[in-house]
Amino acid sequence: MKIYIPNSAFLGNINHFLRNFDPVSPGKLEITANEKWTSVHPVVLAMIAALGSTVETRHIQCIKFAAKSKNYIIRMGLLNFLGLDPEEDAVLEHEPAGRFIPLSRIRNSDEATKFITNMIPLLHLQDKPTQAQTLSYIASELVRNVIEHAQAEHGAIICAQYYKKSNSIGIGIADTGIGIKKAINQSYPALTDMDAIRLALQPGITGTTKREGGTPENAGAGLFFTKSIASVNRDFFIIYSGKALYKLLRKPTTSRTVLFADPFRDKHSKDETYPYWKGTVVGVDIALDRTREFSKLLDLIRETYGKEIRERRKARYKKPRFTS
Repeated sequence: MKIYIPNSAFLGNINHFLRNFDPVSPGKLEITANEKWTSVHPVVLAMIAALGSTVETRHIQCIKFAAKSKNYIIRMGLLNFLGLDPEEDAVLEHEPAGRFIPLSRIRNSDEATKFITNMIPLLHLQDKPTQAQTLSYIASELVRNVIEHAQAEHGAIICAQYYKKSNSIGIGIADTGIGIKKAINQSYPALTDMDAIRLALQPGITGTTKREGGTPENAGAGLFFTKSIASVNRDFFIIYSGKALYKLLRKPTTSRTVLFADPFRDKHSKDETYPYWKGTVVGVDIALDRTREFSKLLDLIRETYGKEIRERRKARYKKPRFTS
């Protein structure tokens, strides 16, 4: 496999980075980067770490990063995650509080709880309960999805970054599990990767059951809630699985707040001609200045969720039933 880190790869312009991913020869991993500098979204590092988890360290080749970039790469824990030694001339790491959450591997609910508990103090959000609740919810839902559905041997790889200039936080999570199509196909027919992503983003649909609204343990709400939070706050959200990429685009701040059960009704872009990713990748941005009061935000999302489930159940019961 080959993966190239460009000088810029954030959710708005991540397409070029994904296009350059080469999944051929899965037993090897070659990491290259822009010679001068790199500035990337946490989802990029989560993807590289996820790939590295599937390859023996001796089969990983990584270039020496440019001086302007290597401190960030080291502090985020990428080289250690890959089992590689930091470069000899690298500066010492600094306390990450207030800036980022290094790469973490989560394989079970206990590790998920520990990560989410530590996340808020690291980002200095104790005095911002609305933002803290929103981010904790997103992280817990994304991690839970991997634990419950992905069947990922190496778990979920997650990290986050605070951006002072935009007062926003980027979260990236990646796994190399079975992917959305295979997970959804356990209960719903999805012919393509994009069909599967569309279903996975709709409320009340989960690969664990055909029942509308899911089960008490799994309501099929995690990805819908995460996408909806990004939509309400007018932020980016991406999901990449198989050969398909769905990207929620930013809406104008003057537009009316409307949540759609069908992700294809949102302002978005989609394409299923990308290099094949075995598993699932999710990236989301949350601008802290625009984060609504958490309880009101959830009320709006739950209202859309409940309405969609009721309408689907009503439509199903109206279908003609034939008896022999």
